[in-house]
Amino acid sequence: MNRRELIRSMVASGAALLATRTARAQNIMGNATRGMATPVIKDISVINTAPEGVRLCVVKITTDQPGLYGYGCATFTQRADLIEPAVVKYLKPLLVGHPVDRIEDTWQAAYASSYWRNGPVENNAISGVDQALWDIKGRMASMPVYELLGGKAREAADAYVHAEGAEIENTIENSKRFMAEGFRHIRIQVGLPGMAGYGSQRGGRVVRIPALHDKPVFEREAAKRRAFALFEAARKELGDEVELIHDMHERYNPAEAVQFCKDAEKFRFFFVEDPVSPEDIEWFRNIRAQTTAPLAMGELFNSPHEWTPLIKDRLIDFMRMHISQMGGLTPARKVAAMGEIFGVRTAWHGPGDVSPIGHAAMLHLDLSISNFGIQEWTPFNAASQEIFHGCPTIKDGYIWANDRPGWGIEIDEKAAARYPFKPHPLNAGWGEVRLPDGQIVKQ
Repeated sequence: MNRRELIRSMVASGAALLATRTARAQNIMGNATRGMATPVIKDISVINTAPEGVRLCVVKITTDQPGLYGYGCATFTQRADLIEPAVVKYLKPLLVGHPVDRIEDTWQAAYASSYWRNGPVENNAISGVDQALWDIKGRMASMPVYELLGGKAREAADAYVHAEGAEIENTIENSKRFMAEGFRHIRIQVGLPGMAGYGSQRGGRVVRIPALHDKPVFEREAAKRRAFALFEAARKELGDEVELIHDMHERYNPAEAVQFCKDAEKFRFFFVEDPVSPEDIEWFRNIRAQTTAPLAMGELFNSPHEWTPLIKDRLIDFMRMHISQMGGLTPARKVAAMGEIFGVRTAWHGPGDVSPIGHAAMLHLDLSISNFGIQEWTPFNAASQEIFHGCPTIKDGYIWANDRPGWGIEIDEKAAARYPFKPHPLNAGWGEVRLPDGQIVKQ
């Protein structure tokens, strides 16, 4: 055999050996795949629980593999009784049997299934399913969800808390307490005479605003005067180091909102929140053109048609969406990525009527993105911590996730059952707030 023939023989033998090894590897992989079938959704249920009266809805997805399940937040307190039928009667028949690893496909199927889309009940139901599937994927990978999203971009998430009171000195006192605990960002609100709730309390030293009704009263000019008296006191008493936030709560008309934001510039707010209602978002062009005050908006948004124009036209500085209202982690991470391109940071809505599962979902996203801004923090009450084991923790103003797989949270369903839903004033809605003449105020 000459040299050329020898080379040909060696090449042929090598090719044959490679083909044999490839076929063997493919056969082994095929057998392994067949032996480890992808888990599928076996059951979808809802855990309704009301620790200390706060009505929370959590979706639980159980797979066909023993011990593999996941949780997702679907809390919509104002219509809490509608979530379970939306999940069990409509999404469950659609999704049982679906592979749990196809989260995007499952989300799209659920989203399109009702034909009419972007309603808060449907979105919260979808969110519960979506977050539960992310929890399952983390458990399958033995990783926290933030690792599945690309890993940490920061060690912990900076947080802001709510300092409020019936009188200005109460708010200042609460702010100082939070600063002593290590918080660097504080939202300040002060009560109005004759109005209860959301940083306000009936009574105080101020006489009730005269009104033609007996409902909570919001008088816009009086509210603005109280707010700006608070801002003056806050900067004087708290100094310039603390970052201040104020929520206008969409209660001013658009022209008043423009003036409010202009006048607020001198107090150097971290952001002014919700200056107008979602129905008036076109007014952000006017506000942006006339003030340098940082603007935040989004907690009442359900639809991409609401947040997309504000982000792409750089009309806000912080997106404030409520993750379960927008449909879960899957859409939230896409919108966060969009915000990064346009220089809009996140400040997800984190009130007390979000379950610890929902707070964990926000935190895992916060940890993994580059355009994180701030995270709203509401402490978990004792009953919630009895039910939800492994809640995110707060230290020196930062929120920390644990390193357990998925969201890192387990639910004690027996404990949850000890706090059932009860008849609640919110069954009638958010509650009435009216102008002195009796007109309903959007909020």
